[in-house]
Amino acid sequence: TTLPGSRFPLEGASDADIGANAQLSYTLSPSEHFTLDVKSFDENRKSLFLVLAKSLDRETIPVHRLVLTASDGGRPSLSGTMELVISVLDVNDNAPEFNQSLYKVQLPESAAVGTLVARVNATDPDEGSNKEFSYSILSSVPVAKRDLFTIDPKTGEIKLTSTLDFEDVRLHELQIEATDKGTPPLSGHCSVVLEVTDINDNAPIFRVDEEALSIAELSVPGSRFPLEGASDADIGANAQLSYTLSPSEYFSLDHQGSNDQSASLGLILTKSLDRETIPVHRLVLTASDGGRPSLSGTMELVISVLDANDNAPQFNQTVYKVKVLEGSELGTLLVTLSATDPDEGINSDITY
Repeated sequence: TTLPGSRFPLEGASDADIGANAQLSYTLSPSEHFTLDVKSFDENRKSLFLVLAKSLDRETIPVHRLVLTASDGGRPSLSGTMELVISVLDVNDNAPEFNQSLYKVQLPESAAVGTLVARVNATDPDEGSNKEFSYSILSSVPVAKRDLFTIDPKTGEIKLTSTLDFEDVRLHELQIEATDKGTPPLSGHCSVVLEVTDINDNAPIFRVDEEALSIAELSVPGSRFPLEGASDADIGANAQLSYTLSPSEYFSLDHQGSNDQSASLGLILTKSLDRETIPVHRLVLTASDGGRPSLSGTMELVISVLDANDNAPQFNQTVYKVKVLEGSELGTLLVTLSATDPDEGINSDITY
């Protein structure tokens, strides 16, 4: 950090002759960083100074080797030389520098605790304590997930300290700092972007465990009744859903469109209903995703068949034979008739 123009005294040469044979002149080998300044007090007394002409950079040229030549005024001229070995002392003028400003990493959300996320690497061209540095995690996005990661201050290895969750955070960004031990300390920075990839760790989920439907008994086969499908927190094939129905004698499924979660799901009546035979149908609707292995979720469909007045009252006998004494009083009970109607509600109320 020595400033240009700084002067450093040099010891001059001596010559055993006298007169012009002892009058000395000095020259310095070519250098863009140094020049020579000679001050003459008289013909035999001169002061030499090495002058810094240009700022030094130890990391570019740590040692300058110059040749100082003294020549006398004799004929022929005689000369002597001395080598100047100038060592540039280091100052902390270089911050640690990473070999990449951005590290991009992908890890599945199933990565175990202790998994190596990335190994960052920085270098410092200074020397001694000025080149010694340590790594640290300066910040993270999201901030609340900072504790998911740890970094080795010496090696720069970043590892997981907890499990990832794609459904919670899909992208983590860490700001890494390398700080040297110089005075004052200098720091370099880089970013690590971790993309969490999805695995099939979420089964399809229905909003309710049981859905109740009411369908008219006289509904025509082919009638469609909308159903609410399942949802899956994964993405891609892991969230593409297909459906099955069991048992399926009276009903089938209509899954319009692709297998994504926005597709329309409906229940199709395939066979005429008869409430008097089966008043309630209990079905199991299963949603399966496209992951490997596939995960599934279920919901029970409870279908109540709404009665239609499709049954006439029926007497328990078609003919009642009764014998009555001719002298029977008025109001005498002759016979009790009985009819039944398998319908329900007002459809089964009978008047005679």
